[in-house]
Amino acid sequence: MHQHTPSLSTPSSSPFSPAAFVAPADGDLPVEPGADQRWSTWTSVTKGQRGPEPRPDWVVTADAALDTELGVLKTGKEADVFLVERAVPGDPDRRSLLAAKRYRGRDHRQFHRDGEYTDGRRVRRTRDQRAIEDRKSSWGRAVAATQWADAEFLALSQLWDAGAPVPYPVQIDGTELLLEFVGHEAADGAVEAAPRLARTRPGPELLADWFEQLRAGMGVIARLGWAHGDLSPYNILVDSAGGADDGGRLVIIDLPQVVDLVANPFGAELLHRDCRNVCTWFASRGLDADPDELFADVFAQAW
Repeated sequence: MHQHTPSLSTPSSSPFSPAAFVAPADGDLPVEPGADQRWSTWTSVTKGQRGPEPRPDWVVTADAALDTELGVLKTGKEADVFLVERAVPGDPDRRSLLAAKRYRGRDHRQFHRDGEYTDGRRVRRTRDQRAIEDRKSSWGRAVAATQWADAEFLALSQLWDAGAPVPYPVQIDGTELLLEFVGHEAADGAVEAAPRLARTRPGPELLADWFEQLRAGMGVIARLGWAHGDLSPYNILVDSAGGADDGGRLVIIDLPQVVDLVANPFGAELLHRDCRNVCTWFASRGLDADPDELFADVFAQAW
């Protein structure tokens, strides 16, 4: 399945077990926002804060839609991710599940080496740049959180357009990203997030297929001049909802620290670390995966 094919999918599942939720029945949805609800924020953001076009047909853009928070998908180093249903009450054809990724301020995050990833990246307003450098300033913490959210949204938008295996970025509003939910929903309304690669036990043929999928995905990122910068089996999801001849498609997530391979002096080193991380996992499952060979292949595509 090509990445632009509409599907109910996006980042984030628990690192320990798949998240499971039951969405409220259409008849239970109120005409005014209730607990854990708000009006859809789609119309409150500008065109530049919305995902690339053409949009998947599951994206709900109606003014009458409600956003309902259903639970936590995961907590992470820099952000927490929640499962959100965006739906028009009483209209089952205008409904989708999203992952709401909400960045925390610097004092609540655990990125202790921000500079390693952001070398070569600068914000345009010098006041904001000075604020980011002031780690004790509440304004600085707020600007830094917004910078990470903006960086991930822009990266996902360009990667989606390029055909990379990433979640579709629906919109950004401040420090909140709404992303395609990667997972599936059962007939009874139970929702299960896609598992992380680290939690899977594929057979030899599927293992080889996934490695080639990952190689291709890393190549798309490299052709844009980037490396993921923090790639591991814990931020690669296996979407079993279709694709790759029903063996599941790999989806790469968590891209706020995407690295410029040219401008960042650590770029090649971080890409090589990405290759080591993923090859170590594939080798532990029995595949002959050479990190140096993968690095040479992917890095060559950046030029």
